[in-house]
Amino acid sequence: MVKIAPSILSADFSKLGEEIRSLDRCGADLIHIDVMDGSFVPNISFGVPIVQSIRKCTRLPFDVHLMIREPSRYVESFAKAGADIITVHFEADSHLDRTLNYIRSLGVKTAVALNPATLVDNLKYLVPYLDMVLIMSVNPGFGGQKYIDYCSRKIREVRDLKDRYNKNLMIEVDGGISKYNIGNVVKNGADVIVAGSAVFKNGRIKDNIEMLREGI
Repeated sequence: MVKIAPSILSADFSKLGEEIRSLDRCGADLIHIDVMDGSFVPNISFGVPIVQSIRKCTRLPFDVHLMIREPSRYVESFAKAGADIITVHFEADSHLDRTLNYIRSLGVKTAVALNPATLVDNLKYLVPYLDMVLIMSVNPGFGGQKYIDYCSRKIREVRDLKDRYNKNLMIEVDGGISKYNIGNVVKNGADVIVAGSAVFKNGRIKDNIEMLREGI
């Protein structure tokens, strides 16, 4: 079954706890938390204290996406704050294998994200040891962007690596996904769909999640 992972970057921050409880009630499968440092990406968002404070609002898995430089410095803090999956960017870590081993040692699932222009082949030797690969289908940093069409080919390339090296690998896609294109994204091989604006728009979380599932 394809999982829906709403990105709380698009939530109403003034009532974040309430928004997360709504996601739980309305059928979300994971909570996607975009952590931005204003350096690796041109925006600043959540830190460890926020993750720790919202952990009590739901039992849904926390999918913590570190869009930050030197992620290895922070993975232990996010693990202790309640992360179930920690995603680090291929482009942000010069010792990625070591960082992934560190994440595993903390009892947390591992994932690697690829920016749109980064080649899938970079993950060939890592796929057997990963729990998830995140394909960014927009340039990271801001919500509400348009899906980049060539990323569909990248999803298929990761699916091929999955078929060859790790049948249990989850393929996650993040950026510009709506009820209109989600079917094709899943057809190409996505197992987990990150959606921000498409989930929170107009405050109709339940209806929006149902429409995404209909699109699947």
